[in-house]
Amino acid sequence: MTLRHAVLKTALLSCFALSFVPPVVHGQALPPGVVKGPSVEGITEYRLPNGLKVLLFPDASKPTVTVNVTYLVGSRHENYGETGMAHLLEHLMFKGAPKNRNIPQQFAERGMDFNGTTSQDRTNYFEVFAASDANLKWALEMEADRMTKSFIARKDLDSEMTVVRNEYESGENSPFGVLMKRMESVAYDWHSYGRSTIGNRSDIENVKIENLQAFYRTYYQPDNAVLLVAGKFEPSKTLSWITKSFGVIPKPKRKLPPFWTVEPTQDGDRQFTVRRKGDVQIVLVAYKVPAGLHPDADPLQFMSQIEGDTPNGRLHKLLVETGKAAQVFSFGQNGYAPSLQMFGAVVKAGQPVEPVRDALVEAVESFAKTPPTEEEMERTRRNFSNGIEKALNDPQQVGVALSEQIALGDWRLLFQGRDNLPTITAKQVADAAARYFKRDNRTVGLFLPEDAPQRATIGPAPTAAEVLKEYKAKESALTSENFDPSQENIMARTEVRTIGGLKAALLPKKNRGETVSVDLRLHWGDEKNQFGKAMVSAVTNEMLTRGTSKYTRAQLADAMSKLKMSGNSVYHFDTTREHLDEALKLMAHVLKEPSFPEAEFEQLRQQWIVGIESSRNEPQVLAGQALDQYFDNWPKGDPRAEMTLDEQLAELKAMKLDDVKAYHREFYGASHGELSIVGDFDKEAAAKTVAATLGNWDSKASYARILDANGERKAMRKAIDTPDKENGFYSARVNLDLKSDDPDYPALELANYIFGDGGLKSRLMDRIRQKDGLSYGGGSGVYASDIDRASHFTISAIAAPQNLKKLEAAIRDELARAVKEGFTPAEVAGAKSGLLQQRLQNRSKDGVVASAWTNFLYLDRDFMWSKQHEDRLKALTVEQVNAAFRKYVDPAKLAVVVAGDESKAK
Repeated sequence: MTLRHAVLKTALLSCFALSFVPPVVHGQALPPGVVKGPSVEGITEYRLPNGLKVLLFPDASKPTVTVNVTYLVGSRHENYGETGMAHLLEHLMFKGAPKNRNIPQQFAERGMDFNGTTSQDRTNYFEVFAASDANLKWALEMEADRMTKSFIARKDLDSEMTVVRNEYESGENSPFGVLMKRMESVAYDWHSYGRSTIGNRSDIENVKIENLQAFYRTYYQPDNAVLLVAGKFEPSKTLSWITKSFGVIPKPKRKLPPFWTVEPTQDGDRQFTVRRKGDVQIVLVAYKVPAGLHPDADPLQFMSQIEGDTPNGRLHKLLVETGKAAQVFSFGQNGYAPSLQMFGAVVKAGQPVEPVRDALVEAVESFAKTPPTEEEMERTRRNFSNGIEKALNDPQQVGVALSEQIALGDWRLLFQGRDNLPTITAKQVADAAARYFKRDNRTVGLFLPEDAPQRATIGPAPTAAEVLKEYKAKESALTSENFDPSQENIMARTEVRTIGGLKAALLPKKNRGETVSVDLRLHWGDEKNQFGKAMVSAVTNEMLTRGTSKYTRAQLADAMSKLKMSGNSVYHFDTTREHLDEALKLMAHVLKEPSFPEAEFEQLRQQWIVGIESSRNEPQVLAGQALDQYFDNWPKGDPRAEMTLDEQLAELKAMKLDDVKAYHREFYGASHGELSIVGDFDKEAAAKTVAATLGNWDSKASYARILDANGERKAMRKAIDTPDKENGFYSARVNLDLKSDDPDYPALELANYIFGDGGLKSRLMDRIRQKDGLSYGGGSGVYASDIDRASHFTISAIAAPQNLKKLEAAIRDELARAVKEGFTPAEVAGAKSGLLQQRLQNRSKDGVVASAWTNFLYLDRDFMWSKQHEDRLKALTVEQVNAAFRKYVDPAKLAVVVAGDESKAK
């Protein structure tokens, strides 16, 4: 276990206050520009003008010297496609620089012990050698030479890549190494700690030398490095050599790239399994814990040692001494960012692994209930203290140990952590464990040996050129006419006739692919016979396509697919000229002869119940429902009344299949309705089929339009708490005394388009998204009733809970500005152009035209009403638009509901 897993650190950096130190090294004047920094227990810091930090640790007790250079770059600094690059660069740093073309040979000639290591947060290089001026002077000059002048050449990458790949392959033979890599990738969603330092095989094999060179130039600079010299040497002379070799390197002008990714809070336990050949089983359990500088980091390391120590640790006694596991371990990564604390066990092949997993998890997550004993605390303090003392007494270890502290921000953290050992209490350890070792912060990995794992190897795909090499395109026989989507042409091309109880609009036209759109609307019942039947009506409609007298649900789906029927319901679908006749017959069959299977009814009911239950805490659902209920003007059971979620659930649970069958028998029929067919079809043949299938199908119940009306409502504001929701919702409404054929309606429609219905270019979105950056989506709308004076104006938007108050203030500000200052001539002109072009584009879509025709037929209108409406839009003046908005949209009458997590809002 490396010292990074055993050394303690805390965030109290200020405890070592810097005092004035004369600019001398053991009585000698400092080189020009060198600044002396803090000293701790024989280690003194210096800083060169180019940003390089130097640590001198003279110790004459041993005849050796260690030179260690730590660069603050590791695998967490890598980008997409560049994993493993920090480690690969570590290898290339031994391939030479202008003054040192064969570094390994030069090490060998001097009998030096050397290496380099890469972790998530740093890379270090060290050499340990017999103390002599010649050796030390060469080591310093070599490190300075390769700091910024290493070759990092293509030829060296080609040869070393295979070496690194072999190192990768060697790791793939290790069950623990493979399990550890998978643990990192599964535990992390976004942070680069989720990528192994060794990297991805394809990245190692394909990394571009230009990328590697750019990475090197960015991070291998004096202001991103710390040089340590420890052992038997003369400090003044050594600092002079350092100044001559490193001091000539220019201070970089580049700025280090920032890293801002924060791993989100884990929201549920995770488990994965690795199956490979092997002779041992491993259980690995990980929890996300704070970064190494967090106050909880030290207590968590205590807990790790108390659990994982051998032979005195709790896990050893629980699992090894009882024969359930062969070995246990515990360690933390303790990095610059929140990291992983891991606990594990090795289980003999063939023994049950699940009991070990469960016992391991229980021991960790219940640790806080049995705080450490004083004996455990004292043993842990002693072990940590001994480890630090041993590292400080070993010139080779001290470089690696200090590298970890340097990566966290300051080398003195090693000593501060050691001195803090006596202050850590059992309560702190137990409390820290309780905060992080929880179910929903847990990730469990299992390594299970298997001789024949069931893998799916995905091979490379051919190029598009290879796929198309033998392809010969067919001549297209698809043609269409150049149809003019003007209202006049639509009127001229459409025949309106009556088929049984249906008003029908038939618009034949030549389409590419011979496509055709069908839209059907049926009306039945009145406000009395529909009382209390809102839910059964909705369920009956949903049950239509779940089986008929001829087809099961699956067979019906196949039949529709064969007829190329696509659309959102049996009432509105697209098909082709060839299949229209059979599609119309199938539509009629589905409407007239549903079989209402019991199993499908139960399935549908459960799906609805689950859907309603799942929306109970959704901000948008709750805000919308609260606003609708506030404006509800009808008694419970009335078909126009708003139903609460609880009321919907109660009716669904109480509903019987016989209720659905009875509703269909009593109300369904084509006595009153509208039909529109637009596209490539024979209108006489289509009319004949409709007459034969729906012409004599009458509803048994009486029918009358159910009229609507607005009630008087005062302005109000309501807040709804939606705990643990990352997004919030704002919703507002004001009722309007208005109909779609009123003279004011075109002006209000255009004003609303400018204010909030024009997408990103609307005033509302320009403010809350483009300028203030508060919301991804929002807008306003005018619902203008065609028959009743029961219209309303609404505003809605999403935002994070902490931004809802700002969002609401911004909306009120923009609303007040629109009422007070009005809209500009340029805005009105732009809105006219945008709105009219939208309407023109919609008329080019057959499905839209079909739906418009059925609506017009219901209202005794036609497309000339649409033409007249557009003429009114074109003729509007700025004054008319502003007057309409001021007349109907009164900010003082706005009813507002805001839903969001109140704790996050604070």
